[in-house]
Amino acid sequence: MYPARMDDRGRIKVPAAFKEYLDRFEDKRLFVTSLDRRIALVYPIIFWKKTEKFLETFSDDTEAAENLAFNAADLGAETEMDAQGRILFSTELRRELGLEDQPVHLKAFGGHIEVLSPPVYEERKRAATVKPVADFTKLRQAGMK
Repeated sequence: MYPARMDDRGRIKVPAAFKEYLDRFEDKRLFVTSLDRRIALVYPIIFWKKTEKFLETFSDDTEAAENLAFNAADLGAETEMDAQGRILFSTELRRELGLEDQPVHLKAFGGHIEVLSPPVYEERKRAATVKPVADFTKLRQAGMK
């Protein structure tokens, strides 16, 4: 988890470790969006294309897949990280998620970067601290090392 700040132009400077990760991809394009209209997501384009394909072919609940695809298209935009390691977020996404000129928290997960606004970060932190010992025990029993 890394603290960051969205500047007044809608950019977030990612930590060096995230910049190095994103620089490894041959295709430098990123897709910045939100699927749940709460948490911003930064996908290397190769991972976004896989997610997009999954949504297109998911048949267990086509309405859910269509809703997430709509959210992604409505709030998303393709971009690239600049030489200083900054990523631009669309105006619509910044406004919808309350990210404009705000401190944020960045978390790498599943090949993408999650961007949490202060209220969402606090909500997730409260949820994660309710029963950490029980959660840890359960996952260790399931094989987590």
